[in-house]
Formats: sequence, C-alpha cells, structure tokens
Amino acid sequence: MFGNKKPSENTNHSPSHIAFLKSQHRYRLQIKLSQVGLLVGFILLWELAATLRWIDPFFFSKPSSIVKLIINLAKDGSIFKHTGISVFETVVGFVIGTILGTGIAIILWWSEFFAKVFDPYLVVLNALPKIALGPIIIIWAGAGMQGIIVTALTISIIVTIMATYNGFREVDSEKIKMLKTFGATKFQILQKVVFPASIPNMINTMKINIGMSWIGVIVGEFLVSKAGLGYLIVYGGQVFRLDIVMAGVIILAIATALMYQVVASLEKRFVKWR
Repeated sequence: MFGNKKPSENTNHSPSHIAFLKSQHRYRLQIKLSQVGLLVGFILLWELAATLRWIDPFFFSKPSSIVKLIINLAKDGSIFKHTGISVFETVVGFVIGTILGTGIAIILWWSEFFAKVFDPYLVVLNALPKIALGPIIIIWAGAGMQGIIVTALTISIIVTIMATYNGFREVDSEKIKMLKTFGATKFQILQKVVFPASIPNMINTMKINIGMSWIGVIVGEFLVSKAGLGYLIVYGGQVFRLDIVMAGVIILAIATALMYQVVASLEKRFVKWR
C-alpha cells in the first residue's frame, strides 16, 4: 500500500532542516578525518624523525620496526597469548569490580548509618595510591593470575563505590518524596527511580573503570606475571628492546580502546531505549 518506503523515510523536512542535518554530518566527518589525519601525521613524523636520526631509534624505535615485530609475534602466536591473558584478567577484574562496587553502593544508599560509618574510610582508600599496594595485594592473594585480578579489582572497586553512591544521592529528591507519599517501599524506590536515574552515571563510571582495571592488571603483571602485555613491556625494557616495549603499549592502547567502545555502544543503546 505504501510501497517500499520505510515509515522513518516518510517525513517532510524543511530545506533549512535538511541543510542543518547535512552540516552536522559534514562536521562529524571532519572530526573523524581530523582524528585519523592527526594519528597518521604523528606516525609519519615519528618514522621520518627516526630514519633521519632526528631522534635515536635505539631509544624511541620507529613505526616500521614495531609493525614488523608485531607481525613476527603474530606469526608465532605469542602476541595472541600475551594479549588474551591480559584481556581476560582485565575483563574479570572489571566485571567483578563493577558488580561488587555497585552492590556495596546500594547498601550504603539503603543504610544511612553504614554510609556515615564507612564514608571516611572510603575517602582515605580513594586518596591512597593503590598502585603502591600492589606488592602487598600480590602477597595476600597469591603470585598467579588470581593476584593480578585482585589487584585490578582493588583499584577499580573504590571508584565504583564512590561514584555510584554519589549518583544515587543526586537523584531528584522530589521524585523520591512523591513515591513515599504513595506508600512505596525502599526497594520500589530503588527499582523504579534511583537505579534507572543513575544508569548514565554508572556507565560513565564503567568507562573510568576500564582504565583503572588495566592499570591494576599491568601493575600486577609488572610484579609477578610470566605472560601478558605487562610482562612483555617489562621484558622489552630489561633487554633494551624498545620496539617490544612500544609494541606492547600500542596493543594495550588498542585493547583499551575496544573495551571502551563496547561500553560506549551500551551507552548509545541505553540512550535510544530511554
């Protein structure tokens, strides 16, 4: 009846609105091209500087050497082994830290007494340089993968608790009072108002926790691991192979960016659903 035209296409936009949409599309395209151009320009300048000896390739390596190394590591499978181990440790620490931190934040919101008791301890733990606790955590949790995961968990969980709890407290108090007026229980208030309103804040906290979890994993691998990107970076430094160090850092950056994009895609889906 309506042909092959989709409902979303059957809209009447004014010429000014169409022009605005096109300008926004061009603007986003310019941003993407500028980002790619900046990266490509930096890589070309780095390669040129190392080739012409403006910088010492021994200390800074160069992109072509790093690419060759990554290809060689991919051929023997070692790069997939190191990357897989680090990604697994990070994802486990990130997921446990997010779930456990959110659960503790709910308990603190539920009980004002507990919140006031633990508030100074959370502040001190958040201010503490948790990387310095790495050796202690490794000794307590063990020198294997479990110790590295616990290190990542310890670094990310405090941030999750404080950010999520503060998000709960910032929910519109008038909505909560209205639900109380209608006789809503505390669980219903949490389920219907507090938790849904805090999801954007929780997603932003997850974005931060990706980096925090990676910090915990890399610190743990620096200390005890015999495999992983952290181990690869330390090994490269010990044998003065800066191409190995830079390859590990680049792969680490790519893995972090991919995890960030996963969380960003969840955020977009939530915004559309909302």
